[in-house]
Amino acid sequence: MTLSVFNTMGNRKEPFVPLVPGKVGMYVCGVTVYDLCHIGHARANVAFDIIVRYLRYAGYDVTYVRNFTDIDDKIIRKANQKGIPFAEVTKKYIDAFYEDFDRLGLLRPDVEPRATEHIPGIVALVARLVRGGKAYEVGGDVYYSVKGFPGYGKLSGKNVEDLRAGARVDVDERKNDPLDFALWKASKPGEPAWESPWGPGRPGWHIECSAMSMKHLGETFDIHGGGKDLVFPHHENEIAQSEAATGKPFARYWLHNGFVNINNEKMSKSLGNFFTLRDVLAQVKPEVLRFFLASSHYRSPIDYSDQSLTEAKAGLDRLYRVKEKAEACRAAGASPSPIPPGEEAAPLLSAPARFVEAMDDDFNTAAALGHLFDAIRALNRLAPGEPSAERDRAGMFLAGYELLDPLFSVLGLLRAGAKEYFQERLDFIHVGGITAEMSISDAVKVELNPRITEDEIERRIEARRAARAARQYAEADRIRKDLEAAGVLLEDGKAGTTWKYKE
Repeated sequence: MTLSVFNTMGNRKEPFVPLVPGKVGMYVCGVTVYDLCHIGHARANVAFDIIVRYLRYAGYDVTYVRNFTDIDDKIIRKANQKGIPFAEVTKKYIDAFYEDFDRLGLLRPDVEPRATEHIPGIVALVARLVRGGKAYEVGGDVYYSVKGFPGYGKLSGKNVEDLRAGARVDVDERKNDPLDFALWKASKPGEPAWESPWGPGRPGWHIECSAMSMKHLGETFDIHGGGKDLVFPHHENEIAQSEAATGKPFARYWLHNGFVNINNEKMSKSLGNFFTLRDVLAQVKPEVLRFFLASSHYRSPIDYSDQSLTEAKAGLDRLYRVKEKAEACRAAGASPSPIPPGEEAAPLLSAPARFVEAMDDDFNTAAALGHLFDAIRALNRLAPGEPSAERDRAGMFLAGYELLDPLFSVLGLLRAGAKEYFQERLDFIHVGGITAEMSISDAVKVELNPRITEDEIERRIEARRAARAARQYAEADRIRKDLEAAGVLLEDGKAGTTWKYKE
């Protein structure tokens, strides 16, 4: 199976064929740095971080570009409110961005352009559009003429006449058409400004991304990414101005991540359910949040709730328990040794191929994680009781873990040592399972409450399987009830018995 991606342009899944074989140019719209990032920004950035990681795992030479919009009306407004230069505002929030997203384990892009560092290129692109009759100047402002681009609406599927009929009356009646958008804005007194052929001013939002992406990736590149909220008008306008200037296709594949809902409601400040990433990371371990975000397909909406975070924490704990056993095997001096083929080991041995199959299907991390959990169930059956005494089993277990380790890395998981992870977890008060009425000491007791181990769960499941095979159904039922009393739920299916912690 070859990689296929869902292209918003055309609204269909397509085989991914890069412009240059073996190389990928990828531009992702970054944040406007006037405030702290929120949980929606985390969704987008983790999604595209995993996509970059997988492309590199698949052997592509990826040039990853993600911008900062560091001049904008909101930035100027914040600077005026604080009585400080706009550059102080942007520096503060760029520093905060790195602090928050470094904790989430994001790779740094190859290039991180800032709009204010690309003013000459932006001015040149606007001038190119004016010379070509695709844009016009009015009193120091420059507008793009939507009428001059017949393909307007091809990304979002919107009809231009419908848009025009529904457009609100703009306060600037100098525009030739309500849909025309600003490429260059004349500066007002006291605003930051740069020189241009149309007088002092600053760039519009849309033109920044066109100029920066084309400078670093060329006039046509492979992947343009961002949140679904950017499809219209931002990405639609990028296409119009870029293709009008160059006469070439702009981006070949458009990828857009889904929204984050909060307890099944759209996140918004008006509903009081708006969370900054910093707020979230004060309550949730960064890797738990990353696991939660990876557990859904990047294009699907994802529901953020205490329950979903609790489930993510339990899932990540299971992965780290496997890493803990592998570290114990290494500490005991074990070396990886061949795993005998067979039905029980099949989910483990086939895991890399199944992982790739899932990720090749439009980066389906949810399915990929499912294959990893199938694999660790098989791997746990190889776990030695005492690694130093069972060297053969320890070697096979270690070989199995090393088979999976690169796949965890694609998802950006298991970055810490197991001992470090579990110690941090003991020190960390997680919002799921802790109520506002609890004292700090009670909350810590909830977090430290020991659970039945995975080894013991797997041992009892195996005993239950043997009891059922021997038609000792009362014994099998007793094992199930004992596990449920210990907080473990069993689910029987065609593929066998699976389990999860009951929260």
